[in-house]
Amino acid sequence: MSNTASSLKPFSSSSARRIALLVGAVAVWAGLYTHLEFFADQCIVMTGLAEKSALAEALHFFIYEVPKVLLLLTAVVYVMGIIHTYVSPERTRTLLSGKRTGIGNMMAAGLGVLTPFCSCSAIPLFIGFLQAGVPLGVTFSFLIAAPMVNEIALALLFGMFGWKIATLYMVMGLTIAIVSGIIIGKLGLEHLLEAWVQKLQNSQTSTGHSLPQFSWDQRMDEASSHVRSIVGKVWLYIVIGVGVGAGIHGYVPQDFMAMLMGKEIWWSVPAAVLIGVPMYSNAAGILPVVQALLGKGAALGTVMAFMMSVIALSLPEMIILRKVLKPQLIALFAGIVALGIIIVGFAFNLVL
Repeated sequence: MSNTASSLKPFSSSSARRIALLVGAVAVWAGLYTHLEFFADQCIVMTGLAEKSALAEALHFFIYEVPKVLLLLTAVVYVMGIIHTYVSPERTRTLLSGKRTGIGNMMAAGLGVLTPFCSCSAIPLFIGFLQAGVPLGVTFSFLIAAPMVNEIALALLFGMFGWKIATLYMVMGLTIAIVSGIIIGKLGLEHLLEAWVQKLQNSQTSTGHSLPQFSWDQRMDEASSHVRSIVGKVWLYIVIGVGVGAGIHGYVPQDFMAMLMGKEIWWSVPAAVLIGVPMYSNAAGILPVVQALLGKGAALGTVMAFMMSVIALSLPEMIILRKVLKPQLIALFAGIVALGIIIVGFAFNLVL
């Protein structure tokens, strides 16, 4: 009887107090989030700037967007931190390694939605999957989906543009990840892995897949640690991204952006992908720039293609991948994903 009671891990008085504090924090969060526009307006009034001047527009965008993105990011990462305490990475690897092509790719891409990694941070898991015997194509589906379609990107897209854009982005991004992974898997390119990775893949070692039993105090501690780790790593990207977006919002003429990234220019989508690849950011950092570009009249598909290339095909990612993959496989991976992004960009422009 005592064993059963202990396994249920009921709320302690400490857990109850912390949950009460969490409820209070949620109320404060909601109050702040719903008054950001008022706060930004008052800041502009205090500066004495002309309401519609370029500087006032840029400053208003910056003051409004920085806390908005950070508040959204904190909420999503905290919730996912709790969810992650219920998920064993080792168990996930075991499930993926036992699935055939197609099913495994879909599961790996779905896992990417739940992992808040930038393209570089996803590479250690990519190696871990190979070590656990997960097929090469399936691991690539994860590597593509993790930075491109993770929960942070979707939450911020939903907050900024609504559920239709967020859903369409998710569907398109997952399609790229799944199809690209299937193509790479069918080509049988394991020989293009670096020798040390091939040895890891053949070893298929595993540390088991048991999941620790967490109390609610521990789950909340894990979630808080998740927030400190992830938000601590990306906040500077957010500030820089919002700063760039503010400059575009305030100073770049709308007609110029519409001309450069409009629907009518057939080469705008591939050009946006080429421009995005040398850059490095994550969804939280690049979305304010996307919002500013759209506000200036750029076509949605072109801007989405730019965003996807920045977060899924960054130059730093390619440099790190060189330690794992031979150049031919890196080039093939980048080419397949870039082609998929270009197709998605054209599709967005046709549909919307």
